[in-house]
Amino acid sequence: MSESQKWMLLPIVLLIGWIFYLLSPILMPFLVAAFLGYLGDPLVDKLEARKLSRALSVTIVFIFFTVLLLAILILLIPLLENQIIALVSKLPGFIEYLQTHVVPKLLNVTGLANQNAEHGIDLTTLKKAIGENWNSIGGIAGYLVNSISTSGLLIIAWISNAVLIPVIAFYFMRDWDILVEKIAHLVPRHIEPLVSRLARESDEVLAAFMRGQLLVMACLAIIYSLGLWIAGLELALLVGMLAGLVSFVPYLGFIVGILAAVIAAFMQLHDASLLLPIAIVFGIGQIIESMILTPLLVGDRIGLHPVAVIFAILVGGQLFGFVGVLIALPLSAVVMVLLRYIYQTYVSSGLYETQCEVKEEIKD
Repeated sequence: MSESQKWMLLPIVLLIGWIFYLLSPILMPFLVAAFLGYLGDPLVDKLEARKLSRALSVTIVFIFFTVLLLAILILLIPLLENQIIALVSKLPGFIEYLQTHVVPKLLNVTGLANQNAEHGIDLTTLKKAIGENWNSIGGIAGYLVNSISTSGLLIIAWISNAVLIPVIAFYFMRDWDILVEKIAHLVPRHIEPLVSRLARESDEVLAAFMRGQLLVMACLAIIYSLGLWIAGLELALLVGMLAGLVSFVPYLGFIVGILAAVIAAFMQLHDASLLLPIAIVFGIGQIIESMILTPLLVGDRIGLHPVAVIFAILVGGQLFGFVGVLIALPLSAVVMVLLRYIYQTYVSSGLYETQCEVKEEIKD
């Protein structure tokens, strides 16, 4: 590619980015559908390899995804609502426990017990506010429905997305291989081998993270929830789901889960009797994750540093909202592969070798 062609390419890239920014409000259903199509394509290919037609394979996978999603929503939404109600209902008692037991000890330790009352910590107002309003939390689902129904445009958008996403996802799954082939055909022939190799590496990284890590997160959420429920924690499902959700960053789910479980245990019993069972549950979960789940479902091909994952999600959300969150990880996987290629190219180049020779001469 000549210098003039490179300079011509720059405004094209900027124009595409600007158009994408303008269209970001309507891209969400297409990106969600593309994500579902990407997740379902390997299953469709496996069924197709068993002599089933592409259309039948897509239909089977599509029905499986639909039933699985509906089952999760039907089971989890009422349970999570009950857990949230239980959490909010226990807050006044927990605040009173903090006010009467924890705060005096902290004041004695810090030497503030003899200071003026205005320097103390008064949680009475917060407890009173929660006690007066916690019953309204019980109608979370009804409140959401009422809020949505007050805006005609919002409810139309929800219905449109609910209809569009399954339809578009079906076509993405059906035509995924054709789309990939057509895009590959548009690549200039002299760079097609390099682009194909980088695309395969990006797909390996992204597949390992998106498909493997999602399964790990789901398994950990189930393990933590069941373990904490057996241990006797009333908010087991809420804490387990939270720990599983943030476990895409190594050790973050473990740390956040333990902290949330300890707080929930003190809210429930106001003592430390559940601390040992909680530690055992999260210890077992961590062992299962590191020795079984991650090697089996993710492997060592992920290549995305946890800090890079968090940064990519935050940047995507800041720039493009929810659409940015959806495209953050695919783009970060591609960028990571490109940076690795640039690094390998630089290390094997004459420029790097020359620098090394100069350093050796200076040492001599």
